[in-house]
Amino acid sequence: MKAAPDAQKRLLDLAELDSVADRLAHRRRTLPELAEIDEQSKRYAKLATEVIEAETEAGDLAREQAKAEGDVDTVRARAERDQKRLDSGAVTSPKDLASLQSEIASLHRRQGDLEEVVLEIMERREAADSKVADLRGKLDEVAASRSAAEDRRDAALVEIDKEAGETQGRRSAVAGDIPADLLGLYEKLREQYGVGAAMLRGGRCQGCKVALSIAEMNRIKAAPHDDVVRCDECRRILVRTAESGL
Repeated sequence: MKAAPDAQKRLLDLAELDSVADRLAHRRRTLPELAEIDEQSKRYAKLATEVIEAETEAGDLAREQAKAEGDVDTVRARAERDQKRLDSGAVTSPKDLASLQSEIASLHRRQGDLEEVVLEIMERREAADSKVADLRGKLDEVAASRSAAEDRRDAALVEIDKEAGETQGRRSAVAGDIPADLLGLYEKLREQYGVGAAMLRGGRCQGCKVALSIAEMNRIKAAPHDDVVRCDECRRILVRTAESGL
């Protein structure tokens, strides 16, 4: 393939712009905020599950407390009813009086036992409610941290995309100066090797950094200026300049 030396030199400008575009794409993929958001999302999901579990436990204890308090109220009401019967004098039989007094005493003991159960449940419920509040606070903190990271990510992406757009605009202008066949070869090599063209500087390919042999340098030196030469090592287009050492 042949191409004017100036057109070949434009490949270096194109390669530089492509390098900038690659760096921007890499930066876009590896923004630290992306890893931070992912980590915060995992923490949020874990905490959200823990909140649900804690709320379920607190809810169960609330129902358990309500039932226990209902049992206390039932026993208390029965004891009060029996006490009123006793105080009213309606029960006159010694045997019935003794039975009623025994039942009242038993109900009082039962009420005391149930009130102890209520107190124990209340303590457990207070701890469960405190755990729920603590987890919700942590959940809010993680959500705020993730939101802040998302804002930083979005701002960085706007900046990157703006620079990438400007780079693409300059690339299009440079590509317009390069013959179609030469550009096609460059694009093919770029797809295969990541870089399509490199400068020959001081007898060394700047793409693979390998020094060319004397025979290879003599071959390139003897080649017409419009010949498109390739690096034997990395197969990229070698662009000759005043720095090539020819």
